Amino acid sequence: MHRNLVRSTLLAGVVLAVLAACGTEGKGGASKEGTAKATKAAVPAPAERKQTVRGLPGMPPVLDPKDVYAADRPDKLSPVVKDFPSRVYVPNTESDTVSVIDPRTYEVIDTIHVGHQPQHVVPSWDLKTLWVNNNRGHTLTPIDPRTGRAGKPVEVHDPYNLYFTPNGRYAVVMASLDRELVFRDPHTMKRIKTVPVTCYGVNHADFSLDGRYFIVSCEFSGELLKVDTEKMKVVAQQKLPFKGAMPQDVKVSPDGKRFYVADMMADGMWIVDGDTFGKPGFLPTGKGCHGLYVSRDSRVMYVSNRGEGTVSVFDFARRKVTRKWRLPDGGSPDMGGVSADGKVLWLSGRYDSEVYAIDTRTGRQLARIEVGGGPHGLAVYPQPGRYSLGHTGVFR
Repeated sequence: MHRNLVRSTLLAGVVLAVLAACGTEGKGGASKEGTAKATKAAVPAPAERKQTVRGLPGMPPVLDPKDVYAADRPDKLSPVVKDFPSRVYVPNTESDTVSVIDPRTYEVIDTIHVGHQPQHVVPSWDLKTLWVNNNRGHTLTPIDPRTGRAGKPVEVHDPYNLYFTPNGRYAVVMASLDRELVFRDPHTMKRIKTVPVTCYGVNHADFSLDGRYFIVSCEFSGELLKVDTEKMKVVAQQKLPFKGAMPQDVKVSPDGKRFYVADMMADGMWIVDGDTFGKPGFLPTGKGCHGLYVSRDSRVMYVSNRGEGTVSVFDFARRKVTRKWRLPDGGSPDMGGVSADGKVLWLSGRYDSEVYAIDTRTGRQLARIEVGGGPHGLAVYPQPGRYSLGHTGVFR
């Protein structure tokens, strides 16, 4: 796969500029402005929250106020998905395809042709459909996870990423280059409300415990947004305190009190109290910090460090990185998900045309699978949970 040649070429500034222009994230690493350092308030003191959760109207009740991910326990599959075959769907941004992997054999068993520059494969709120976000093709391709067959593409402009409100009422398209959050019908994808934003590169998000707001990262301007879910309105905005910041994935803590934001230029995670939306703390994880994935027992979070070929293991209770796993032959671990039983972490190798399967108990690489060019937001499906909030699989 000429891995060294690919890496050296992609490090060039010209390529980074092209990637930014087409809505594709650049390769991670510390900026020339310096490296962000851990702060004493790396985990800000959370605001007090009552145990009774008054959720967003229409949202399924919170199962456990102390654990957002209580519905995501090993193999706790919804009746909706219990008969779906277990697969890993890999969108290849440079090949305009989705590689389908059988996780039992670690083999590619199908290749689905989709629209131009597919970025993420996103499970629908009702768990019945997988939506392929064809960013520059301006379409969403539906895949039936029961049969693995693709349906007729739906026209949607600039669908870099896709989320769903916790009550299932709206789909939220992250229109990165359009600088918009677009609320749509979750089934037909008909536009309902467009929310223009003043930041650049909206890309990832996660919702509060009660679903009443969500935090959005803006990678090209180094900012965060706080959005009122019901009002469909940006209610707060802040610039991250690091010159050259490039925030990526966003994930709420199990207790719902903090939001973690991966920053691939600061090489670590920003940690912000979502309720107060005050100044964030910072925790280093590794070069090119990018994707965030919570374990099935809600105890740790796996952090992919794309710029150095590692995965950091962050302990929620101890509030620190306790382990770091290194891919034996290097690589560019990016986006992915955890297997239904919680035993395997699946990550795309963004700049190496491959996918990694990693043992979550030992950090050992189980497989390295060749796929198409530029693999990005892969989805492991099905996964436990009652409903999907989108991205590559955020379930509650």
